[in-house]
Amino acid sequence: MTETPRKPLAGPAAALEAKILDRSALAGVIGLGYVGLPLTVELGRSGYSVFGLDNSQQKVESIGRGECYIPDVDAELFANLTSQQKLTASTDDGALGDCDAVSICVPTPLRKTKDPDLSYVIEAAEALSRRLHPGMLVILESTTYPGTTEEAILPVLERSGLKVGEDFFLCFSPERVDPGNERFSTRDIPKVIGGVTETCTRLGELYYSQVMQQVVPVSSTAVAEMVKLLENTFRMINIGLANEMALMCGHMGIDVWEVIEAAATKPFGFMPFYPGPGLGGHCIPVDPHYLSWKTKQAGYEPRFIELASEINGKMPARVVETIQQALNRDKKAVNGSRIHVVGVAYKRGVSDVRESPAIDVIGLLGQLGAEIGYSDPFVPRLRAGELELVAEPLDKAAGAADCVVIVTDHAGVDYAALAARAKLVVDTRNALKGTPGDHIVRL
Repeated sequence: MTETPRKPLAGPAAALEAKILDRSALAGVIGLGYVGLPLTVELGRSGYSVFGLDNSQQKVESIGRGECYIPDVDAELFANLTSQQKLTASTDDGALGDCDAVSICVPTPLRKTKDPDLSYVIEAAEALSRRLHPGMLVILESTTYPGTTEEAILPVLERSGLKVGEDFFLCFSPERVDPGNERFSTRDIPKVIGGVTETCTRLGELYYSQVMQQVVPVSSTAVAEMVKLLENTFRMINIGLANEMALMCGHMGIDVWEVIEAAATKPFGFMPFYPGPGLGGHCIPVDPHYLSWKTKQAGYEPRFIELASEINGKMPARVVETIQQALNRDKKAVNGSRIHVVGVAYKRGVSDVRESPAIDVIGLLGQLGAEIGYSDPFVPRLRAGELELVAEPLDKAAGAADCVVIVTDHAGVDYAALAARAKLVVDTRNALKGTPGDHIVRL
């Protein structure tokens, strides 16, 4: 079946199309963290000049020196882009007025009440509204609830007096960055995009198709917003199931790791998820609550999300309970015991400690009177509640501790040597799979 030819664009849309295709468009990125900085580099790699805006003077200065602070970014490419002035950054939003396409990649945390905090997104939109010009494309990438782009961002941008779909163009494209993933980089991951109007979607698709290997257009911003929430809710719920399976197997004296490994041999109808000490990071523990909040506003109770969140949220306490039981077996109390935590980042291969279950585990152990130390090759210093800790060499700390707890299973750690040195090990990640020893206790 032959596709119906698209009508030629006209006016500001045609002017933007030409700039995108000949790479004369100035690209802008607001927020230069784990999502924004890799995007700026891919835009620069694709031939665009890129302006990055961030409220961190430290990040801006690092970019000015050509020093990359995100491990997943190609450091040599980054240095070349900054030295050629293809990538510049500032804390001053004045240069946004020169940009033709701007991606918003700012944090969207939760308030203590589990309600969405859109303050960073609204701040970015207000800065853009003051400098919005005909022919500008704005793409929100920050994860949020369905409806945010049109309900919260569009009204702010329309204060400029410009009309969406004719004068300026607005889309949502969910970020799909997976920090520490060596197989899939920003360029490799298919890019979903949905616009407020058909023309918005068309221009957003065209822009990102110059940068990404595959772009997936969808019918609306709400669909694109829901895509990211489905992806992360899917993971949260299945991790919650794996954690509950671990709890059930523990009560029945069954090795949950062996169960999952055997089940994973089924070539269809099963995808393995694994238990652990709890959820961490800026996505999976947070994003489903955006969906939960929005659906409650619509009068629907999202029971799966609430239950999975409850199970996952109790896992740090379950880890501490396992430590207590293991120490009791050795006739020791947590109070006064030296407990050494291995890995405090929220996942292997990264330095990010946001929402890390290790912080909860350390806090609970501290309340019980434990003397706590930690090792993590990516996190030299850690603040956990009132505790301020400095990473210790693992080879010395493991032998001196009453109990070693593996919370994050970074690659590069000699786990066999750790098991040989330690008096007692609580392994929450199955990092010591196949290592014999009665002193090893698995979650």
